Parts: sequence; structure tokens; C-alpha cells
Amino acid sequence: MTKQKDLVAYCGLFCGDCFGYKGKIADLSRDLRKELRSAKFDKTAKALSESVSFFKGFKDYKACYDVLGMMVRMRCKKACKGGGGPPFCKIRKCCQKKGIKGCWECDEFETCKKLDFLKNIHGDGHIKNLRKIKKKGITEFVKGKRYW
Repeated sequence: MTKQKDLVAYCGLFCGDCFGYKGKIADLSRDLRKELRSAKFDKTAKALSESVSFFKGFKDYKACYDVLGMMVRMRCKKACKGGGGPPFCKIRKCCQKKGIKGCWECDEFETCKKLDFLKNIHGDGHIKNLRKIKKKGITEFVKGKRYW
């Protein structure tokens, strides 16, 4: 259970549910890039995009390949509290400065602007998690339903 508790991020998200921490997308992206390089698919994509209108979408092959590279770099080898995630995270820095385990220990989390950037990806999932942790504690949180 301690390992599970260590995966609860300061913001209320659970690193164990994150594709970056799980690494599957990073691994698949890495493997696909390797296979594409091995097959010299860049040449195939160029030839197809220039000769057959059905394959004109392959003109964007380089961009696709670059995005796969970005997905490889999204891997988090550490959980948030172990230094994983964005190194510039204002939430982590704030909690560490206040000496608290997470935003759930702060009375301002419901209106904190530092949490706003999470809304684009997580909606209000992190806020629901913070409320649950505040009410039931981390042990119950990791056992139950979590929002992502």
C-alpha cells in the first residue's frame, strides 16, 4: 500500500494511472520509430505522396515521425513526489514550500490558479480526487475509484 500512496501526486492525480508513468505509449512509439527507420519508410512515404493521390497524406510523414519522438520523451520514470513529471511544476513547488503532502491539505485548493492548467486535460478530475483525499484520506483514495 505504501507504494500506491507514493503514486499520489501533489495535485491529486494518481501517477499509476498516467500513460507517461506506465510507459506503454512511449514504448510503442519508440518501437514504431525503430521499425520505420529500419524499413526506410521516409523514402516510401515520399514516393507514395508524390505519385499516388490516394497517399498524399504521407507528405506529412516527417511531422508524424517527430510526434512519435515527442511521445517517447513523455515517459516519466519517477512519480511526481519522486521528482517525475514536469520539472517546472508550480504545484509541486508550492506544496514543498508549504511543507504539505498535497493540495488536499491546503484550504485554497478549490480556487487555486496553480491547478488551472490541469483542466485542459483532466477537466475537474484532479479537484474531485483532492476532495476525496481530503474527506477519506490517501489510503481510501488509492483503493477506490480515481478520476483522470
